[in-house]
Amino acid sequence: MVEFKVILSDPQSGRSYKIDATGNVAGAFIGKAVGEAIDGAPLGLGGYKVEVTGGSDRTGTPARKDLPGPVRRRILLSKGVGFRPVRRGQRMRKSLRGNEITSEFVQVNAKVVEYGSKTLEEVFNPPVVESTEDKAEDQV
Repeated sequence: MVEFKVILSDPQSGRSYKIDATGNVAGAFIGKAVGEAIDGAPLGLGGYKVEVTGGSDRTGTPARKDLPGPVRRRILLSKGVGFRPVRRGQRMRKSLRGNEITSEFVQVNAKVVEYGSKTLEEVFNPPVVESTEDKAEDQV
């Protein structure tokens, strides 16, 4: 069974939300590429569109948008995702994962591109409603 954590970022508020995706929810991401938009309904976000922005596999290897396919490769990098040069002109060979989401991923990063009727705050933190029994006990 496929399981990952989906880290959903809200560009308007700057907040992030963690969603544990298993079964059909995780299946909605399998086969999608980094940069591809999907419907938010499987995540419980009706009316939302979500764009996959990246991810990492079980060893922490990041996914790179310009590397096609689902496999891990060692490529020579001078800048970009997966490499931070220390000095000018530095290059290094690093292992990176392709842009296609597979069952080997542990974390998938995504951002909201199109908003629905409810705010994300309402979806992830529903308001707490006090029952009348609790109020009666407080008054005694």
